[in-house]
Amino acid sequence: MIRLDPPVTLETERLALRQPAAADWEPAAAFMTSPRTEYVGGTEDRSEVWTVFAHMVGHWVLRGYGMFVYCERGTGRRLGMAGPLYPVGWAEPEIGWSLWSGADEGKGYASEAVRATREHAYRALGWTTAISYIDPRNTRSIRLAERLGATPDPSVAHPFGDNPCTTYRHPAPEAAA
Repeated sequence: MIRLDPPVTLETERLALRQPAAADWEPAAAFMTSPRTEYVGGTEDRSEVWTVFAHMVGHWVLRGYGMFVYCERGTGRRLGMAGPLYPVGWAEPEIGWSLWSGADEGKGYASEAVRATREHAYRALGWTTAISYIDPRNTRSIRLAERLGATPDPSVAHPFGDNPCTTYRHPAPEAAA
């Protein structure tokens, strides 16, 4: 068994953020097979979803960091995933995010999670820059990126072939605080 010690956890006023666990599979699969994944390569094929979920878990093992599952403090209710990732083929390290239920939109959960994980990437991982790849039709994620101070950076290529994508550059660590 491969294990990272100590487990990495973050906390904000309303959220607990932790590494993904086996118990997160079903909630993640429910999201990843839903129409909410329209702009992030969604599918109804659970075997494809398993590969994506395993990628998220394995990223922690191979890189020592990855996307966090963020949960409501107190209840433990899973809300989504957010955090640093850098798969082979990406131009630069990325901060990614998802919010699993439409009922949770507009409450600032994703913003809170992204701020915490971006700060972690800058402070604990030593990143000096970060990007986010966003489908140009994903207006909610674009608005979130812009609220976080990210701006389009057309100089950065994306790894998604002919699929539409805009690269957003996050502010430097000192400007992001």
